[in-house]
Amino acid sequence: MVREGRWRRVIRSAQPYLYLAPAVGLLIVWTYRPLVQAAELSTYSWNLLPTTLMVPVGADNYRRLLELPAVGDSLWRTVILIVGLLPFSIVLPVAIAFATRKVNGRARVVYQSIVFAPFLIAPVAGAAVWQWLLDPGAGIVNRIIGSDRNWIQDADTAQFVIIVITGWHFLGFAVLVVSAGMAGIDTSYQEAAESDGASKWQIDRWIVLPLLSPTLVFLALMTVLLSAQWTFPLIDTLTQGGPSRSTTNIYYLLWDYGFRTFDAGLSAAAGIVLFVGFGALAGCLVLLSEKVAFHDD
Repeated sequence: MVREGRWRRVIRSAQPYLYLAPAVGLLIVWTYRPLVQAAELSTYSWNLLPTTLMVPVGADNYRRLLELPAVGDSLWRTVILIVGLLPFSIVLPVAIAFATRKVNGRARVVYQSIVFAPFLIAPVAGAAVWQWLLDPGAGIVNRIIGSDRNWIQDADTAQFVIIVITGWHFLGFAVLVVSAGMAGIDTSYQEAAESDGASKWQIDRWIVLPLLSPTLVFLALMTVLLSAQWTFPLIDTLTQGGPSRSTTNIYYLLWDYGFRTFDAGLSAAAGIVLFVGFGALAGCLVLLSEKVAFHDD
């Protein structure tokens, strides 16, 4: 009896881990194992051909990576991309959510469907539509503004076009996230402020907006970590990194090294550096979000 009771306690204590086991197993197989393999590959010189030997080069790929001017340029373009997307992921969603918070009933369902629709469109399909809209000869955009500019193939505007299309895709999702954050705010704070004579603007500025800070930090975290990946299908469809590499960010450069120049070791080294750099940045943003959430509580 004592032994049976002990086994039951062991089984009960192991139940949470058994539920987590499938997810942890998939995480190891699809995330951590490839990460270890990429770190190992970054120490070899190999052109992806099965008939070619992998030559150990140690840290030479990392040294080459630091010496390539294209890496620094692509990092700077990635920074510009992130900064350019922040208005679409934070500023505009907050403005739209505040402006439409009084919309209720069936009108709210219709409004949310319209706002969220671009997020459901496949990036390649969206890129094809935007390519037609921005066509230098027959595009609607040039007809409206009376221009014949080739927005996509002009080095001065190509990055701007990628930012706008990506922001258009993500805007609806960000609006719904902000709206959900506003819905989760306890209305007693606003009612107390109203009873003390606070205006609507003062309530929004000093109560609602600070309480939204964890939501806004989350959106900023997504923008910083995922913006380069969001733009990949658009860049590959519209510009292929051009013109003159004006749209080649660090994520697209990583792919370029691996599948255009067939330098698997250099591409793996770029991936590891990208993982470590963005991981450190994500850690800082997560700590910031926890401090903001704790301060709000």
